[in-house]
Amino acid sequence: MTIHVEGLVAIAIFYLLILVVGIWAAWKNKHSGEAEGTDRSETIMVGGRDIGLFVGGFTMTATWVGGGYINGTAEYVYLPEYGLAWAQAPFGYALSLVVGGLFFAKPMRSRGYVTMLDPFQQLYGKRMGGLLFIPALMGEIFWSAAILNALGATLSVIVDINIKMSVIISALIAIFYTLVGGLYSVAYTDVVQLFCIFLGLWISVPFALTNPAVSDITVSAVKKVHQAPWKGSINKDDIWIWIDNFCLLMLGGIPWQVYFQRVLSASSATYAQVLSFLAAFGCLIMAVPSVLIGAIGASTDWNQTSYGSIAPKDKDQADMILPIVLQHLCPPFVSFFGLGAVSAAVMSSADSSILSASSMFARNIYQLAFRQSASDREIVWVMRITIFVFGGLATMMALVTGTVYGLWYLSSDLVYVIIFPQLLSVLFVKGTNTYGSVAAYLFGLVLRIGGGEPYLRLPPFIYYPGWIIEKQIHQETGIIEDFVKQRFPFKTVSMAASFVANFIFSHLAKYLFESGKISHKYDFLDAVVSRHSGEIMDKTTLVTRSNNIGLSEMAPVRPRLSVTLAAAFTRRDTLPTETVEEEDEESRVLV
Repeated sequence: MTIHVEGLVAIAIFYLLILVVGIWAAWKNKHSGEAEGTDRSETIMVGGRDIGLFVGGFTMTATWVGGGYINGTAEYVYLPEYGLAWAQAPFGYALSLVVGGLFFAKPMRSRGYVTMLDPFQQLYGKRMGGLLFIPALMGEIFWSAAILNALGATLSVIVDINIKMSVIISALIAIFYTLVGGLYSVAYTDVVQLFCIFLGLWISVPFALTNPAVSDITVSAVKKVHQAPWKGSINKDDIWIWIDNFCLLMLGGIPWQVYFQRVLSASSATYAQVLSFLAAFGCLIMAVPSVLIGAIGASTDWNQTSYGSIAPKDKDQADMILPIVLQHLCPPFVSFFGLGAVSAAVMSSADSSILSASSMFARNIYQLAFRQSASDREIVWVMRITIFVFGGLATMMALVTGTVYGLWYLSSDLVYVIIFPQLLSVLFVKGTNTYGSVAAYLFGLVLRIGGGEPYLRLPPFIYYPGWIIEKQIHQETGIIEDFVKQRFPFKTVSMAASFVANFIFSHLAKYLFESGKISHKYDFLDAVVSRHSGEIMDKTTLVTRSNNIGLSEMAPVRPRLSVTLAAAFTRRDTLPTETVEEEDEESRVLV
């Protein structure tokens, strides 16, 4: 194995730069928010809610523009059976940010939540919050593992260094500056990383385009030169699959803690919306060089390159087309610079996911579910420990699991099918309760898992209309595998069924308990009869500075018989004084 000294030096300089910026950001903002009385733990999670437009726009864009984004876009443009028509990530994620900004950013930020799970625990209780934490955690951990795995493979292509060593070093650096600086370190390093991605890829494109082995990409877009046109097409039989996948990207890209962590760190609800729109534009811009690199790969006569006569797609290496183009169609110094871009993309997503997972665990599981009396210092240490644990778990999966991408595909589907419809319900639909939420969870889970997952070789037990059996040939081994291809948009249908189930079962449970058809003693989730019992947490404990949030903005609280609003809370002292006085006056009138 040949070690490229220049490549190692370039990577070392880049990693050192990121580490220095992360530590500087942590030092610069060490005491941020303390003057206003904000807890240190909340500052780590949402950056003191003072992230500006410049840094906020960069960090939100970098959240989506990761290793999977730039590598995956180039891969789909390159593959002859897909092409640009199937490279849905740029437009899907851009629209996801637009929809999130239009409908979700303002209500989440204006109510002062700290994590995405806060509204669920506020309305459905701590048990349901714990259940919803599972797919959210899976998505973050598997996503981090997948992109770390991709980084190791990329480094091994260009620099010929040990894959495991590159993954471990990259993960340790991301974990360290996230550990010391929280969201501030993640945000400021994202600025540097996004700049490196943009500059590194755009420097590489002209050299690759002018390589003698590359044909005119404008010609190969519509005519067959070395393979099918890279513009791609959508067969009539696959139109529902295309729509299903696009809806998954557009709507399933919203209910992620990495997105809402940026939304909730904005200084106002309006700023949160603007950040979303800026990031949508940034995602489209950052996808352009990846599209061009995929087109270049499809327009290359690989027999004229140092790669060899067999094209990457015929060696099951289509997913590595971006680093392969950098390695074999660009001069060495350019490929090393492009390698820095890929490394930046991976780290900018990995650190965000690790911080998001630890934030949800420390706040929604440890503090709100088990240790409501936990001190701020205790929560900070729980966050630090979980950052290390979740980062280590993602790294271990990247090293030992060969189906990381399959796990991530499945977990991202579960986020779309389970969490998105519940987020819709908790923010915009009145009258849902914990029983409906549990039913929705089960409906979505069974319908999605029932459709199978080819990446994991998970066979379906629900055969949706239009299913067919296709054969997959592994080019290097020659092994032929049969798998079931679901042409029905079952992911989107599963999501819709989950949403409808939440509404129907919530109202059914409410009717059965309130009408007396089911005894009140069986309301074991305290969701209807004992709606305001200790199981449903005091709404004012979900935010630190409750005086900035009117109760009218929160989920409606209706007194039952002579039970007043003040009496509904176990911690009466947390209510604003005027609210308590008003409720006492109502009690005297009722009596």
